[in-house]
Amino acid sequence: MATKSLTEAFEVKPKITSTSDVKDYEIFNDKSLLEELRVKIVQNLIEENIPSDELLDDYINNEIDKTLTGYDLSTLERGHIFNLIQNEIMGYGPITPLLEDTAITEIMVNAPNEVYVEIDGKISKDETVSFINDKHIIRTIQRIVQPLGRTIDAANPMVDARLRDGSRLNAIIPPLSLKGPVLTIRKFNKKLESIEDFLRLGSLTVNMARFLEASVEAKLNIVISGGTGSGKTTLLNVLSGFLGEDERIITIEDAAELKLHQKHVISLETRRTNYEGEGEVTIRDLVRNSLRMRPDRIIVGEVRGKEAFDMMQAMNTGHEGSITTLHANNPVDSINRLETMILMNEMEIPVSAVRGYIENAIDLVVQIDRLSDGKRKITSISEVSGMKDGNIILKEIFSFKQKGVSNDGSVMGEFGVYKRIPLVFEKLERKGFGNIKDIFK
Repeated sequence: MATKSLTEAFEVKPKITSTSDVKDYEIFNDKSLLEELRVKIVQNLIEENIPSDELLDDYINNEIDKTLTGYDLSTLERGHIFNLIQNEIMGYGPITPLLEDTAITEIMVNAPNEVYVEIDGKISKDETVSFINDKHIIRTIQRIVQPLGRTIDAANPMVDARLRDGSRLNAIIPPLSLKGPVLTIRKFNKKLESIEDFLRLGSLTVNMARFLEASVEAKLNIVISGGTGSGKTTLLNVLSGFLGEDERIITIEDAAELKLHQKHVISLETRRTNYEGEGEVTIRDLVRNSLRMRPDRIIVGEVRGKEAFDMMQAMNTGHEGSITTLHANNPVDSINRLETMILMNEMEIPVSAVRGYIENAIDLVVQIDRLSDGKRKITSISEVSGMKDGNIILKEIFSFKQKGVSNDGSVMGEFGVYKRIPLVFEKLERKGFGNIKDIFK
């Protein structure tokens, strides 16, 4: 007898698409039975090899028959079990509904029964999702990264990857992780895809948006600074939207996350060493190579090491309009970090020359922060205004000053603009953007 196809497996197959759906359906009155079936499914799948795509239909139907034999289940309950099996075999296991939930911006798996999510900047434990054991977590990680050309095992216990929707994945397993396998997924925030979205959420003012747009179009060199999870890459993606359609843009990233909509975009991505410890291609290698690719713009996802020197050289030798991000708590710290990264090259360059490189290369430092209420704001836009006593001078153009916290935990404060004409305005005016002078009056 012919095996039923997936579409014929059940008359009704309700798709569970979010954690709230599970609560709404209340599919299993007997929660212990649901857990019993779930454990049975997962343990079977962990121990078996999943067949090739052309045999998946037969395999899933066999798993359904094996799992449900001897159980008296309703059509709705059977449909939920069907979804569980699909998620384990074709999806991302227990975290599939979390990945599909647009309200969740970060997923953190610390242990089989410790799954945390971030919603609106707040982290909480998710009580609806759990794994069977550590082996189950590792199998899920392997399921996610294998189609992306990555691997994770005892020989390669760390992996960074980008999912097809732009989400960023990091996983680390024993022996490096003493607690067990740990999975972190930072989802691509579809609510922040344009400068209008930043304005709607109060992350900056209209005049700040006008200034940043003019600065990008006038080819000022910009560093976006901020802490982990502050939204640096998201802001970089938004500012990249101001690049011209007629420009040749080269993006350089560890894991490709930028989503540029221009037609002439070349995306470069680093490569880790293979099993023989060879074949590594670093950000620095790609920055050097990009200079030979006739770029109009060089966009580096993040500088964190020796490539900072090559980036400063590029900015100082005619490659205007470059944009990059780095980790720093404030604009002054970002300049200090750049200096430190350049000195990592162990070349005999005096500190004064390094600071001169930075002063000539960087026009603006844009600081973005995640505040205590979880909201992201551009807290400072500063210009590099020269040198004094051998130190680089930063002058703030725009700022956000926090004044307190309301009863509901929301941060209170206001944006301000310094009523002076910044030095970079001369460059903006030469490029035809003198119409923003009203901002500073």
